[in-house]
Amino acid sequence: MPDPGIPGWTRVPDLPRAHGEPLAQGRIRVAAEDFQVEEILGFDPDGEGDHLLLWVRKTGANTEWVARKLAALVQVPASTVGYAGLKDRHAVTLQWFSVPRPREGRPDWASLEPLGIEVLAEHPHRRKLKRGALAGNRFRLLIRDFAPAPDALQSRLRQIRERGVPGYFGEQRFGHDDGNLLRAHALLSGAAGRVPRHERGLWLSAARSQVFNEVLAERVRRGSWDQPQPGDCLQLDGSHSHFVAETIDDTLVARAAAMDLHPSGPLWGEGELPTRGPVSRLEEEVVAPFSVWLQGLARAGLTQERRALRLRVDDLTATESDAGLILELRLPAGAYATTVLRELLLYP
Repeated sequence: MPDPGIPGWTRVPDLPRAHGEPLAQGRIRVAAEDFQVEEILGFDPDGEGDHLLLWVRKTGANTEWVARKLAALVQVPASTVGYAGLKDRHAVTLQWFSVPRPREGRPDWASLEPLGIEVLAEHPHRRKLKRGALAGNRFRLLIRDFAPAPDALQSRLRQIRERGVPGYFGEQRFGHDDGNLLRAHALLSGAAGRVPRHERGLWLSAARSQVFNEVLAERVRRGSWDQPQPGDCLQLDGSHSHFVAETIDDTLVARAAAMDLHPSGPLWGEGELPTRGPVSRLEEEVVAPFSVWLQGLARAGLTQERRALRLRVDDLTATESDAGLILELRLPAGAYATTVLRELLLYP
């Protein structure tokens, strides 16, 4: 937990839920196969170029470690290997990587299989794969020892389909025992000393994400996380485009109900909040205890950005199996499946 002098923050298990108390307890990630993720790339490989797009199945391995193993096999610097998103270690994930195209011969991809890395396909491509270059992710999640009342489960699933869930950043962002936030505080308060670039970016992102979660949590408490308010900065679904709504009319209410647009929250950086009136005052009040972080994020060169408060959940189905409940769903890039799970169950 935070030490004296460090601003208190709401830990992920304590963030308020939108759809009521969890229906029952259950277990997730008992085995890697219980948590399956498949990336949706959103574009086709070029079919030519100086890079290879690799379709990789990894089991029990984190993304950066896999990237280093691919780099060693192709004999290139790890920095030249690209991937669109970081994926859970304790999972089976189908994920895209890019590597510089070897000039001679074909790498022995099969040599990586004992490490839990299977290269299933390769495609020539013109450029390195960039972070965030995804349309979304499909999930297949096994929940063990979960026995809610059937009617309650179906009602909760219907609520999630119709309204989505709060788009919190998940626990993975903050590290074990919130270690990334503790390190972020040291960095932003000037006590960290010299920090490698990668770790610096990770810690800044954690602080920014926690500030967002605090604003979203207050909107959930007030019941306005999915309801446009006067002065809201509204984000178009599936886009980073947003606009300020000084007043809310029936058209905006209907578009929000149809999940065509969503209220947004701050990803903090230099500059003024784009929100107005009571929404701006709410955001300023919530983030006030984090003033050291806010100043440090601005000094680090980050600028004000926005993230939707609401997470749209598509293709949501639940099927009973001998092992437990199988939940399948599709989420946009940057979303966490655990934010959906926490609206259904309590898990360790």
